[in-house]
Amino acid sequence: MNGPITFVLGTRPEIIKLAPVIHTCRERDVPYTILHTGQHYSETLDSVFFNQLELPEPDVNLAVGSGSHGEQTGEMLIRMERVLEDMAPEVVLVQGDTNSVLAGAIAASKMDVELGHVEAGLRSFDRDMPEEINRIVADHVSTYLFAPTDGSRRQLLDEGIPEARITVTGNTVVDAVYRNQEIARRRSNVIPELGLRGTEYFLMTAHRAENVDDEGRFREILQGAAQAGQAHGAEVIYPIHPRARDRLEAFDLEVPDQIRTIPPQEYLDFLRLEAEATLILTDSGGVQEEACILGVPCVTMRDSTERPETIDVGANTLCRPDADTIVRGVAEMTNADTEWENPFGDGNAGGRIVAELVADRNPVVQ
Repeated sequence: MNGPITFVLGTRPEIIKLAPVIHTCRERDVPYTILHTGQHYSETLDSVFFNQLELPEPDVNLAVGSGSHGEQTGEMLIRMERVLEDMAPEVVLVQGDTNSVLAGAIAASKMDVELGHVEAGLRSFDRDMPEEINRIVADHVSTYLFAPTDGSRRQLLDEGIPEARITVTGNTVVDAVYRNQEIARRRSNVIPELGLRGTEYFLMTAHRAENVDDEGRFREILQGAAQAGQAHGAEVIYPIHPRARDRLEAFDLEVPDQIRTIPPQEYLDFLRLEAEATLILTDSGGVQEEACILGVPCVTMRDSTERPETIDVGANTLCRPDADTIVRGVAEMTNADTEWENPFGDGNAGGRIVAELVADRNPVVQ
């Protein structure tokens, strides 16, 4: 390759899902650089993630921080363009659907740089979600579209994207879960520390703006989760995102006794909490995938999902964020057969992505 692969990332899910690709680059001596936008709230937690995932520190951190969608994306784009000129990558690689992805996609498309989109072709068909716009734009300006499933590939073809640009790789989240689950078993003490050993508990995540920025929806989510937990004799463990914590205080919402809020968890601890949970309630796309891979029933508290495969195999159910619907969804999933087939691949997605990029430039290198 004439230039490196530059990984553009900005949030913890992107770090987790791009880690298998970065590890593969290192193992195969493929040159790469890491550009961190600094989109995420906590630099401390990001540093822990890089350490736990055995990743090098980013070559550049733009430290953009939070802001409105327009402010955040615009600031990233301005700073990123200058950095990419210095890095001179042959390919920019982005993952998912964040503002970091959108900024990286636009920056690469305006320069003489090819763009690769990991997790291409996901669609919720809900244009009110900023993430939906981000992923569509990234797909349509990408040279390489790494689709996690055949369903994602078909979606890209339906939108007129040439088949030659699409490679079905599986989802890198499988690589990450397989690699880190055993490490979490050895290193994490979160289960005894929280007094959860030998108990049944539900794990909940709720942080999306459309849920926690809406007082009524947030109240219904809390009530529904608490009622479901009480009905099944399970405490609900809620690692609460800073955004959600701020909204609780702003709305003066009371957290029901059945729900125990805890601070945001390091990756290995959270993975351990997922694996040991009786059931997971979430509004996160990545958590839907991880629950499915780990064999834990999931209830998604949203109006739509871009992970329909989890529903198709019986690992997940979609519930509008109101208490009665959540209670019914939990009752349905507690009786689910957990022997579903993992639809996201065999854990070798990172290798396939790097092989495709390298083979396109140097057929001799494997």
